[in-house]
Amino acid sequence: MLSLSQICHSAQEKPNVIYILADDLGYGDISRYGQREIETPKIDQLAREGIRFMNHYAGSTVCAPSRCVLMTGLHTGHARIRGNNPVLMKDTDLTVAKLFKQSGYTTGCFGKWGIGHPPPYNDPQKKGFDHFFGYINMWHAHNFWPEFLIENGKKVDLPNKVLEKYKSPKDKEGRGVAIEKNVYAPDLIAEKALAFIDTNKEAPFFLFFALNMPHANNEAGNEVLADFDGMEVPVHGSFSERDWPRQEKGFARMIQLIDGYVGQILEKLETHGLTEKTLIIFSSDNGPHQEGRHKMEFFNSNGQLKGLKRDLYEGGIRVPMIARWPGTIRSGSVTQHVSAFQDVLPTISELIGIPVKKTDGLSFLPTLLGEQMNQKKHPYLYWEFYEKGGRQSVILDHFKGVRYNMLKNPDAPIELYDLRNDVRENSNIARLYPDIIDKMKKIIKEAHSDL
Repeated sequence: MLSLSQICHSAQEKPNVIYILADDLGYGDISRYGQREIETPKIDQLAREGIRFMNHYAGSTVCAPSRCVLMTGLHTGHARIRGNNPVLMKDTDLTVAKLFKQSGYTTGCFGKWGIGHPPPYNDPQKKGFDHFFGYINMWHAHNFWPEFLIENGKKVDLPNKVLEKYKSPKDKEGRGVAIEKNVYAPDLIAEKALAFIDTNKEAPFFLFFALNMPHANNEAGNEVLADFDGMEVPVHGSFSERDWPRQEKGFARMIQLIDGYVGQILEKLETHGLTEKTLIIFSSDNGPHQEGRHKMEFFNSNGQLKGLKRDLYEGGIRVPMIARWPGTIRSGSVTQHVSAFQDVLPTISELIGIPVKKTDGLSFLPTLLGEQMNQKKHPYLYWEFYEKGGRQSVILDHFKGVRYNMLKNPDAPIELYDLRNDVRENSNIARLYPDIIDKMKKIIKEAHSDL
């Protein structure tokens, strides 16, 4: 195994990095985190050959701010984007992609960008990506059979047709019910991502494979029509004969498709002799959804956790995270290290030797390399969220504080849970620990800055 000093200071070839981000995949949706009904053999392979993080947290509990935290290393008290609202990152903001470019990497983003609203078609390029193919607008990404996708700032027409009567008069992104469905966008996006590996196999690359699955197909599966639902897929595959509701077959099939895309990436790396030269990280942008007639409880998508997407309870923000780098990361490892999306940028910074100024994250590279003695720990983690009355959360050691309805009452009471003994967040113990509540109130004040 290579040590941290060897990784950072040797003249060895720079590793490729592939970050695979699922969309609304719950903590309990894949086999290695407890899923019993849907098999995920290729994602399981990542865990078997790498390290599994048991306490990893998304940047937020919905898509746009979570992806902003991932790209910038700033938590939602400091990030520019703190909700699914009309705000954009600045072109001058540091991103993970820009870091890679500084180190000579070719960078590519394939799938759902959706960071801020409404982004220009060339927004990924402005934020450090050499190549982009997929959805720019997060609302557009709700249509799995769109009339077009974006490639390097320009529209690419697809042979899908959207029923005009279900388009909003203000909508220019092709939302509505797709009637003629000839191209399933996730399959096409995966093909483009694999081609990116082919093209850049001789030099270091960063591939951000940003899926829009298993998010509900809300727009192309408009529930206005009885023949459509929000979990529509081309075929239900091996789940076709199951005695399940159609939308649950669709959800299960999307998990299966994600696993298949992971398998295709692994096969492509093996074909080009890049397996031991490539770090793969797999995660999800927030907790599980309950949309498109899918019921989260059907597959126990949040596992043993409480809550779902748009909650700041564990089910809304704790997500699976697996990293594989054969020959460097010890196979079959499991870590309880507490980490979050804001840690990705400083981890990459340490990995490629490009120093960065202040971020809200801490590199988890020592944990990847099995050097726990060198692993720094967060003094706290913080989230703020502005839907459903406004919510804030703090993790301080093994305590978790959650404040709801803070837009109406900024001094609303803080619920307190002991994650060490109550990961389900069933018992509010705030009255027993007034000193911890006081510390969390101070953290909330210091962790928030106005935009």
